[in-house]
This record gives sequence, structure tokens and C-alpha cells, in this order.
Amino acid sequence: MSAVPTISGVAGESCARIASEDANWQPPETCLPSWGNADLPEPTPLAWSQWRSLIGPGIVMMGVQIGGGEWLFGPEITARYGGALMWLATIAIVLQVFYNLEVGRYALYCGEPIFTGFLRTKPGPRFWIAFFLLLSMGAMVPGLAFHAASVLTALWLNTSPTEAHRAHVVGVAFACTALAFVPVLFGKKIYNTLQAIMTLKVVCVLSFCGIVSLLFVDWQAWIAIFSGFLRFGTIPSTDAATGESTVNVAQYLISNGRFPAIGLGEMAAIGAFIGYAGGGGLGNSLYGNFVRDKGWGNGANVGAIPSAFGGKNISLGHFGKVFTVTAENLRRWRGWWKVILVDQAAIWAPGCFVGMALPALLSLQFASPQPAAEAAAKPVPAATAALQAEPAAASSVTAATPAQNFQWAAAMTTAEGMRRDVRLSAGAGQFLWTATLLAGLLVLLPSQMSVVDEVCRRWTDVIWSASPRVREQMHGGEVKRIYYTLAACYFVWCLGTLYLFGAYGTPRLMTLVIGNLGNLALAVTSFHMLWINTRWLPPAIRPGMVARIGLFCCGCFYLAVAALVFYQTVLAK
Repeated sequence: MSAVPTISGVAGESCARIASEDANWQPPETCLPSWGNADLPEPTPLAWSQWRSLIGPGIVMMGVQIGGGEWLFGPEITARYGGALMWLATIAIVLQVFYNLEVGRYALYCGEPIFTGFLRTKPGPRFWIAFFLLLSMGAMVPGLAFHAASVLTALWLNTSPTEAHRAHVVGVAFACTALAFVPVLFGKKIYNTLQAIMTLKVVCVLSFCGIVSLLFVDWQAWIAIFSGFLRFGTIPSTDAATGESTVNVAQYLISNGRFPAIGLGEMAAIGAFIGYAGGGGLGNSLYGNFVRDKGWGNGANVGAIPSAFGGKNISLGHFGKVFTVTAENLRRWRGWWKVILVDQAAIWAPGCFVGMALPALLSLQFASPQPAAEAAAKPVPAATAALQAEPAAASSVTAATPAQNFQWAAAMTTAEGMRRDVRLSAGAGQFLWTATLLAGLLVLLPSQMSVVDEVCRRWTDVIWSASPRVREQMHGGEVKRIYYTLAACYFVWCLGTLYLFGAYGTPRLMTLVIGNLGNLALAVTSFHMLWINTRWLPPAIRPGMVARIGLFCCGCFYLAVAALVFYQTVLAK
């Protein structure tokens, strides 16, 4: 008798039993019409010669998510707490790997984004559309365009903007928002345009940060940041020693016999930092859309959203297609699952850690307030020393930003620290200030473009699958009509929210709202997806116990963060 292929390392005899049990598996009845049926295509080979085909959803997600947390709240957190809270990013990224894998599992199986799966559950599409519309309100606020406008204003004025420059920043923000809508018009598939832009962003931004960090950041900062990823249990506390802002819970408990008092004063900023670390919010759910549009798994049998120009021959089915559990389909499933694992474990997760670490290194080196006398006496790398005009004189001026203007200039915190660093000559500081702000634009504008695609893509898929009228009257490539109609409506919405926040809020307030609403959304969808993947997928490909625990912990973690932020910002007032 021929050997039976193994499933995820299960022995051949056991595999035969599992395959026999799954042979009679039938997809359940849901609140939407049934899936179609199609065999899985052959998986993409995992080989160096095929490296181009492996550049896909992981690097797109990485490019999308190198934005708010890394460039905005990372510098704010490291400026206040050093590298002590980087362990929160470790937990966030690891838990999001579990989340992304389950999003990918569902998409590989049926070619649908997980949001369509959510709509299939009771009490039905109308309830879930209203529910998720509320949860996604934060993502609809163009906060990154507002920050990009602050950066452009700083380049124009040669100084960081303040409240006095509100009108100028808001005017530029309108232009930045409009610019973010342009790229989604081109490419055969909108996904292709997104992949090209995000790949360029990842390479350029991480290269810039890496080179500057190697040349100008001292070894103490490297140790502080990378050790911070493992300093679990270190928290802001009012019981911290003089000159410190954090304590380690375990060490304090051993030394004092009681738990330290938690400092919740900046919980909203910490919550937003966690919310933006890695990805966060409903943005992670788009991994399934990208898997489909890339053509991985059964996504190849469903299609993709075409662009306005160049997408004439691209079409999208209204629903996904599932495969019958056979030995051949299970062999192909294992191949596709390896592709997803590599995409997340070898590309997305390491990229997120690097994307968090490098901006944090720069902010710790340049944005942490310290007396100029201390900065001048501090050993510096050779590259920094070579750019010094002369030894810095001691004074009471800080080496970094003298006033941490996070409300209007969060994106410029590190750049201002570089320009004011007494260890650098005026010319070197000005050059680094300009280069860092340009890198910031490369971070913020493509990220705002990805938000445009996120909002339009999610709700296009919702309407395309949930509306009986659309299912009857629109087919194939006509899906782009929905996408671009939503884009036009979203553009008007962005103009309205920019006006409101421009008149009554600040760029930082916008991103605080986005990040913390995202924590609640990620928590809720973790539990929802756990229910779907453990009931609607054939037993042979359902998540194992480790995956279930990881996804459950993801939901609990983000729910706890959302609760702490709510307590500090509402109940404790």
C-alpha cells in the first residue's frame, strides 16, 4: 500500500484516519450563500530561485505597519521611558503573528477575507456590518496625513510647527490626503501597486535608519533598546527610584514585599504604542485580502480587485471556494501553509522588530532630554566625532528637543534632537534633520495610502458579498465600481474629519484615537476568528492547541489594554 502523506508531522497511519474522517466533511450552512468548490492550486515553491513570488502579503503588511507606532509613538515612549517598555512591542508582535496566521488559514482554505467570514456568522451581515463600522471608525480618521502635513510644514518653515501654525498644517493636510488617493488608481491589481510602494518604503526607510544608527548611535542605546524587548514586567510606576520612571514588577515585589503602584498617567500613549506595534486594529485582518489578491491558496480561484487603469482583465468572485479533503489537496495545503509560515515568521515578524528597533534607537540617542554637559562628555561613535565642529561647551540646554512638542511635532521629535545635539556641528545636525524628516514622509504618506486601501478594500468586500442586489446585478471586474465609489465617499469623509480635528484637535489626538480603538477591534476579532476557524474548517486543517491559545491570548491582551486606557482616560478622571 502506498504511503499516505503526513499532515503537519502526523504519522501516516494517523493521517489516513484523519483523511478518512474528513472525507465526509461538508461546509456548514451560514448567513451567506454557500462557498463554491475548487481544488487547491500547486503551492509556490520555497526556493531562492522563486524569491520574487515570495515577496507578498508579509512585506506589504510590514510596509503598511511601519508608521504610527514606530515613527510617532516609539520616539515618545523611548523619550520618556528609554527602552524599558519595548517588551510590550515584543508581546504585541508575537501575538499578532498568531492572529495573522489564522487570517491566512481562513483565506488559504476558501479564498475569502476573514471579514466575509465574520459576516457569515449569526445574527447575520446587517448586525456585523453595523458593529464593525463602529469599530473601524478610528481607522477612518486620516491621522497619518495630518502628521505628514506637520513634517512638510517643518521643512517649509525650517522649524517644528506649533499651535500657531495650525492653519498652515491643516491646509497642507488636505493636500496630503488627496495625494494618498492617487496610487490606488493604477496597476492591474490594486494589490500590485500597494506591494511595489510598500517594498520600496521598507527598503528605503530601514536602510536609512540602519545606516544612521550604525554611524551615530552609541552602544549603550543599542543595549537599552534590544534588551528592552526582553525586559518583561517593567512598567511605569510612581514607586520608581529617583531619576527613574519605571520599575520591574518581579524585582520590586521581591525587594519590597508588595506590588508597585502602576503609573497610568500616559496610558493612552502607551496603549497607542501597543496598538501600532506590528500592525494592530482591523488592519491585520487585511492579511487575508492580500493572500487572496496575491493568488495564494484558493485565492487563485476567486480573483482580485482590479485597478481603475490597467485592470481590465481582472475580476473577483462574490464568494470563496473551498476544497474537498483529499490526500492531494492536503499535500498542497501543507505547501501553502509553509508559505504562510515563512511569510509571517521569516519576513513580517522580523521586519516588525527591526522596524520598531531602528527608529527607537534614533529617538533614544537624540530625543531623550539630557543636559548638554552630560551629552558633551558622553562617548560617541567615530562618525559622530568626525562631524563635530569643536568640543561642545557645557550649558543647561538639552541635547535633544528642549520642549517635547508631541501634540504637533511627534513626527519631528528625533529630527529636532539631531539638529540640537551639541555633539554635532550645525551643518551635520541640519543635514540629519532634513534627511530624517524626508524619511518620515516616506513612512507617513504611503501608510496613509494603505489606510485608504484598507477602508475601501474592507467595505468593498463587505458590499460585494453581503448585498443580494450587488450579487445579482454586478459581476467580475465591476467590483472596482464599488471600490472607487467608496474611495470618493471616503475622501469626502477625510476632508470633514480633517476640518474637525484641524479646528479642535491635534495630529497626536487623531493617532491616539486610532491606536486605542484599534486595540478593542483586534481583541474582538481575535475571539470571533477563533470561533470560525475551529468550527467551519475541516478538522484536518483547523488550528492546533498552540495556535488556539496564542489567538485567545491575543484577544485577552488587547482587551486588557483597551480596558486600562478606558479606565485612565474616562473612569479615573
